[in-house]
Amino acid sequence: MSLRRIVWALAVVLCLVAPAAVRAQGEYLDILIVKVKPEKLPDFQAELKKWVDANRRFNGDHWITFETVYGEGNVYQFTSTRKDYAEIDKANEAEMLAANKAFGEKGAEKAGQDFMNCLVSYRSELRRRRWDLSRKPPADAEAYAKLIGESRFLRTTAVHVRPGHIVEFEGLLKDIKEAAEKNPQTQPVFVSQVMEGGKGTIFYVTTLRSSLAGFDHNPSMLEILGEEGYKKYLQAGADTVEITDSTLYRINPELSNPPEQVANVAPDFWHPKAVMAPMAKPKAPAKEPAKKP
Repeated sequence: MSLRRIVWALAVVLCLVAPAAVRAQGEYLDILIVKVKPEKLPDFQAELKKWVDANRRFNGDHWITFETVYGEGNVYQFTSTRKDYAEIDKANEAEMLAANKAFGEKGAEKAGQDFMNCLVSYRSELRRRRWDLSRKPPADAEAYAKLIGESRFLRTTAVHVRPGHIVEFEGLLKDIKEAAEKNPQTQPVFVSQVMEGGKGTIFYVTTLRSSLAGFDHNPSMLEILGEEGYKKYLQAGADTVEITDSTLYRINPELSNPPEQVANVAPDFWHPKAVMAPMAKPKAPAKEPAKKP
């Protein structure tokens, strides 16, 4: 069974329209977020590496794994792109087939159980990309793959919108988008909205960087909007936003199976080779003591 399907089954039983080439990268983000037991971290990573290897060898599903740098500890996020709901089934089937080929059917079920035994908790979300609210998205699929392939860190802010204020909040993001895209110093910002698996109305505002230094020296909201626009932004935020929650993640390539276009951007990073310990030099055979005549 696929890793996500195992998680679900065991739980029960046990953005403006972007260019078509960019949209083809996926209209939805299929997210699984897990919190790992501290004492089980080595087991968790070992099991996941087996799963990654199975999906790489047998053409299974693709995902990128993020681990928390700032935020709740021992939290990992697995992110896959989906064209539509139907593709979720196809991806699960591909992952299940890869696991069965690698481990056998019973072995795949055991791997899923071992994975679950490492967890404190988990949750899954399906988010729709809001290209109409995202800022400076890549111009085409190649540029999109390059951005993801060169990224090493992701900062995302979950914005919980007050009931009845969705239209005003979307208007606020559109105002920011319009102003930010006129500023040559701003960088891409992706917005998505939770469709399944969330409570209330949740938007995610996400940025990617090639290093932590990339989060320095970015234009402030005051610089982007100007004084009057910034006052409007503060008031609109107070009226429409209930709470925000920000997390900074690091990409873990060893626990990821990215799409080929992404991996090809930086193959040494995305497909790191195992470091082999140097072989010990053979010892010279001990000399036999000279025999007395």
